[in-house]
Amino acid sequence: MLTITKRLGDGAHAATIKIELPFDLRTRSRQLTKLSTGEEVGLRLERGLVLRGGDHLITDDGRVVEIVAMDEVVSTVTCDDPWRLARASYHLGNRHVPVQIGAGWLRFRHDHVLDEMLRGQGYTVTVEEAPFEPEGGAYGGHGHGHSHGHG
Repeated sequence: MLTITKRLGDGAHAATIKIELPFDLRTRSRQLTKLSTGEEVGLRLERGLVLRGGDHLITDDGRVVEIVAMDEVVSTVTCDDPWRLARASYHLGNRHVPVQIGAGWLRFRHDHVLDEMLRGQGYTVTVEEAPFEPEGGAYGGHGHGHSHGHG
């Protein structure tokens, strides 16, 4: 079976093959999945590595594969006041909710209870399908520290 054991990095090499995965599967270092060609591939990556949209991997036969962050059902919170948006991030983080942060917005996996809590505090919350790229956290993960421009 075809295997992948190494991450090359963002845009490190030209890729013509893709693997589309939701965030939960991009956090698993050992799994079977399929390439965009339909071929089955085994991911055998270093433990703790979180794959991000745009990451490039190399197969054991030398092909370069790009990771695509699959659209997921998410809640996107918007607010013109950065202090209020920071407060919303605090409340979500206090509940250990993974959050993606962008300019003037933040995003988390859709949860109707959290949506209602934030709407009750005056935020605009939109349920949509979009790639989910939460922050990596202070103690690990593979956080890029930059936005991929989704949103």
